[in-house]
Amino acid sequence: MKYRTRRRLSILVLLVVMPLWIAAALALMAWWDRSFGRMPVLLEMLVYLILGVVWILPFRRVFLGVGKADPDAPVDPDAR
Repeated sequence: MKYRTRRRLSILVLLVVMPLWIAAALALMAWWDRSFGRMPVLLEMLVYLILGVVWILPFRRVFLGVGKADPDAPVDPDAR
């Protein structure tokens, strides 16, 4: 995947997918509270931690190297 495509896709993921994931995680936890009662605080924190890490796993290739300079850009010999 080209650098420019990965960069645009990473912005899309951060602006669209991540908020949708957060809303889904909150809805899941609210459903759990209504259906089974409130879980212990440490367990709830662990669930939020796991959900906070799991969403990125399918997108790790998209974010790989996005913060670095474009490797596909032509090299300017005069630039320092």
